[in-house]
Amino acid sequence: MNYPVFLPEISPNGRSMPPRVPQGAHRHAAPSGPWPWADLVEDGGLFVLKPLKEALPNSSEKEKDLWRRYPSNLFPNWNIARVGKSGIGELIHTDPDKAGACVIYYNDMTLDGQFTQPREFSVRKGNEDEFWDIMKERERKNRVRVLFVENLSGSVLQMLGTMFKIEPFFFSSSLNWIPSRYQEDVRQNQGDHITITLTFLRTMQNPMTAPNTPATGGNFFSQTVSRVGTATIDTQAPLTLRSNDRILLLDLLAFHMVRDKDGSTIISYPPAPEWKSTSAQYLHSRVRIAGESVYWQSLFRSSKDPTLVMLCMLWYALYAWDEALENLYVHICWLESRVLVRNDIHLTRELHIIRASLLHYASLLESFRKTVFFLRNTPNPAMQDLPDFNDSTQIMNRECDTLVSEIDRLEMFRGMQEMRLANVINLAFASVNLDDSRYMQRLSAAAFRDGAAMKQISYLTMIFLPASFVASLFGMNINSLQDSTHGTWAHYLEIAIPLTALTIWIAVGLHSNRVGRDESEGSVLYRLQWPLHFVTRLMRRSGKREDAFEGVV
Repeated sequence: MNYPVFLPEISPNGRSMPPRVPQGAHRHAAPSGPWPWADLVEDGGLFVLKPLKEALPNSSEKEKDLWRRYPSNLFPNWNIARVGKSGIGELIHTDPDKAGACVIYYNDMTLDGQFTQPREFSVRKGNEDEFWDIMKERERKNRVRVLFVENLSGSVLQMLGTMFKIEPFFFSSSLNWIPSRYQEDVRQNQGDHITITLTFLRTMQNPMTAPNTPATGGNFFSQTVSRVGTATIDTQAPLTLRSNDRILLLDLLAFHMVRDKDGSTIISYPPAPEWKSTSAQYLHSRVRIAGESVYWQSLFRSSKDPTLVMLCMLWYALYAWDEALENLYVHICWLESRVLVRNDIHLTRELHIIRASLLHYASLLESFRKTVFFLRNTPNPAMQDLPDFNDSTQIMNRECDTLVSEIDRLEMFRGMQEMRLANVINLAFASVNLDDSRYMQRLSAAAFRDGAAMKQISYLTMIFLPASFVASLFGMNINSLQDSTHGTWAHYLEIAIPLTALTIWIAVGLHSNRVGRDESEGSVLYRLQWPLHFVTRLMRRSGKREDAFEGVV
């Protein structure tokens, strides 16, 4: 599958944001799919596989050289096209000199539940056989071996896949960020294989800004505005928190566990360094610290189930979720304070981006919950004939329930933030509506003032219009202006003044909308009597003033 390429943003100081996480193609995540990494549209439903006899290993081939033919030596349906399309082929054919050393951090848990001293081994070109021998010389007295692979190389992938007979789906799922959980190769009273690929949320310092740079710095704010102002909302990309100079990004936990009665093995490796995900060395240190915990030491001593080690590692995702949601809560509170004092389109866009991200986080938390249920409902078949199987199952169920209750708490916290964010969005829209109302009020006041001015102009026009009409009518017939005419200024005034008075009388009478107590007061005849009513009101007011003056004296 060809995923679109998303180049990371690069700041002036040379630092870059983590790239966008690709959308997982879940149909390519489990061995139950009969056609690995085959798209119906692209392949047209036709599959060209190598003959089965060519995919099988040669009997004369040395055991140390078998891994070089992985995965076709164990899984014939993974031909060259499937391997290349899944991303495994690119990793296998990468030049080891350019890829650098692959470092494996590992330690063992003894039968009494104690972790041995941590160790590490660097696999380079030329010493692959030495690593193969180290993995084969494993002590049988160990309950579980935990391997954390940093900078996974093609040779290490092939050796681990051949040594433990790992389905290529584990590597392809983690390489392409596809969440998955499945069980395979179940052998009663012997063991099985389980795979967990979990996407979770984590927070880190914003790599685009220098240390001790204020959150309102120029470069940082411009980068945030450019991201917030995009035309689409991408929940797979890192989310920038301007309030505390941090980002929320997606991280990946990839575990493949080989459960066996003679000793189990857990293999984990993080994504490539450009994703800025949790390193293998850091996860390795977390396992060692968990082994020093009094609570987990008692669990490891009480139960021989090696699955508890994998369950313990899932607590890292829970810690990351909790810390990320705490930082997001602080950022939402910061946005609330900004929305209360100002109306900014960038704040509104950021609110919608965070709300879309919270909806996406709900699906990730649900996947986290299903992963814990998967571990609980997948008991270790290598322990079914042991006398303490029931006790170990009870311990496993209890710890899974504890982890699920914590996930429920995170979901409640996330839901509360979503509701609070909805309240902030409503507040932002209310502020916009309030500003619009104030603006319309100012427009109405301005229109009222303009209407008053136009009213005065109308009154002036009403006064001068009759005179202008008369002047136009007799403009050429006044003897003062032209000879042989009979019109005079007296004639003009005799006609203009009465016509003006008549116009004012009729206009004011018809414009009046006063409705009295009697219906007759609203008639046209009553309105035309307005000069008489006006004089009557003036006389009444004058009489009231005289009576009030006499009363004061």
